[in-house]
Amino acid sequence: MTEIAPYYHQIGKEVEVFNHSYENKIPVLLKGPTGTGKTRFVDYMAHHLNKKMITISCHEETSSTDLIGRFIIKGAETIWIDGPLTTAVKEGAILYMDEIAEARPDVIVAIHSLTDHRKELYIDKLGKTVKAHEDFMLVASFNPGYQKGFKELKPSTRQRFIALPFSYPKAKNETEIIENETEIEGSIAKKLVNIANKIRNLTELGLTETVSTRLLVDAAKLIKTGLPKRLAVKVAIVEPLTDDREIAEALVDLCDLMI
Repeated sequence: MTEIAPYYHQIGKEVEVFNHSYENKIPVLLKGPTGTGKTRFVDYMAHHLNKKMITISCHEETSSTDLIGRFIIKGAETIWIDGPLTTAVKEGAILYMDEIAEARPDVIVAIHSLTDHRKELYIDKLGKTVKAHEDFMLVASFNPGYQKGFKELKPSTRQRFIALPFSYPKAKNETEIIENETEIEGSIAKKLVNIANKIRNLTELGLTETVSTRLLVDAAKLIKTGLPKRLAVKVAIVEPLTDDREIAEALVDLCDLMI
């Protein structure tokens, strides 16, 4: 049974750039707001290249040990278990580090030798160096606007990657994405996109994040299965954005008028 390719709507030349980066094994950094298709893009490219994809969702507790591997006790013996980074390096997979800036500094140090001419991983606990498989590729994502100034990638790290910017699609493209993902009728998809763009332009609200394409898809799915449109928009778009009741109520009123 052939696996169905994940749907991805190309916005610019990102597929062409990724293909060339893969050919040259140059690490790729995807930068942009949450929910703009970064993860879906990597999934699509892995399928397109017929390569295994290993994803690491980075957070503040993610350490180099989590990625490289550790010794565990099994029965009466101690054995070594490779982590996802080591597995990807050995097998020649595409390693996707989602939200890399969230990881601890030792993680960045661990991948340095994989992002330059050496293309190797040093496993300190085993005292050995593993040369990366010729098909190994490192891809990372980064949200520059999130907690700006608090968790940023150092210039020395950023310059080890080529970078592809991701942003919210144009209204026509975003409408097509929602229709394709949910099979919702075009008129409703268009209204959801109009709501998103209206909220995205309300910069005075000071929202940490704004409406992502992912939230619109969630709302469309709820509407498609019969949830009333206004309720779907409230729970899938407004409530995930803010806990401030006044702002939420104002957004609900705005959305009710537009849907």
